[in-house]
Amino acid sequence: MPDGPLNLDDFEALAAELLEPGPLGYFQGGAGDERTLRANVEAFARRTLRPRVLVDVSEVSTATTVLGTPVDLPVLIAPTALQRMAHPDGEPGMARAAAAANTIMILSTIATARPSEVAAAAPGGPRWFQVYMLKDRGVTRALIDEAVAHDFGALVLTVDAPRAGRRERDWRTQFMVPPGIEMPAVSAAVGHSQGITPAEFFSLMDTTITWSDLDRLIADSPVPVLLKGVFTSEDARLACEHGAAGVIVSNHGGRQLDGVAATIDVLPEVVEAVDGRAEVLLDGGVRRGTDVLTALALGAKAVLIGRPALWGLAADGEAGARRVLELLQQEIELGLTLLGTPTPAHVARAHVR
Repeated sequence: MPDGPLNLDDFEALAAELLEPGPLGYFQGGAGDERTLRANVEAFARRTLRPRVLVDVSEVSTATTVLGTPVDLPVLIAPTALQRMAHPDGEPGMARAAAAANTIMILSTIATARPSEVAAAAPGGPRWFQVYMLKDRGVTRALIDEAVAHDFGALVLTVDAPRAGRRERDWRTQFMVPPGIEMPAVSAAVGHSQGITPAEFFSLMDTTITWSDLDRLIADSPVPVLLKGVFTSEDARLACEHGAAGVIVSNHGGRQLDGVAATIDVLPEVVEAVDGRAEVLLDGGVRRGTDVLTALALGAKAVLIGRPALWGLAADGEAGARRVLELLQQEIELGLTLLGTPTPAHVARAHVR
């Protein structure tokens, strides 16, 4: 029997014991009645896997590629804010954990570390940069330039958060960024970030952005651009027509518009609309290796995890985040074996009901 937490839920329980109510509610909570937050997890249980037998599974590998980048498992680290609020290791520790697992970390615009700091912490690790389009385009441009200069391999434009969702847990705890926690992007925009509330941060967003802004970002970018927050076939088609290299099916972890569908429910619609013109990724509700297999079967190239990685970080810093990825890789490898699919590329629509 392995020592310590056995699964991702165990890590969440540990994190809940360690974090103060404000930070815990910020990381754990969703919008409104949190119906979408719960649905993201529960929707996976409505699918059942269809294993095939008498398949040679003597050699099973969890490795795949995402936008041409080799990774050792089809799980990426989603962009999550304020990681030093979970543990002093913060984003540099998360980057080292992702590099050790040979997968991609996506750094948030509202990180507590600069792109250059993350690159220095894990120089060999694959990494992308998540972009919020701020009203102060100079701040946005400077962050993008810094990320590209430090070998971030793609940009991920988040498009589902022009304002903060109704996150009532934050109101109940009167959450604000605690003393000693700095967000370089926010400080660059308003001079400081300590004491900022989520609503105040989102007031910095440019709510005028349209598809033409995506066109300009793609035209100016030397690296591929993905769109995060795509949720309908209509927007998936538009993303492809405007040149996005990938789309990420996401409802922001249930933190924005409550009452929208679970991401796994929306995935088939988006995959059909994209029709092979871009890679499709998914985040939201992934808690098991079998959830990853379900997403692959429904057409995702890989999934992103946000909260589970944060729970690992909160529980044991870099080592905890690395253990979360190890657990998922072990579950995926076993799942591939029992599903009769030696690699992620072998997982197909016929493997899920």
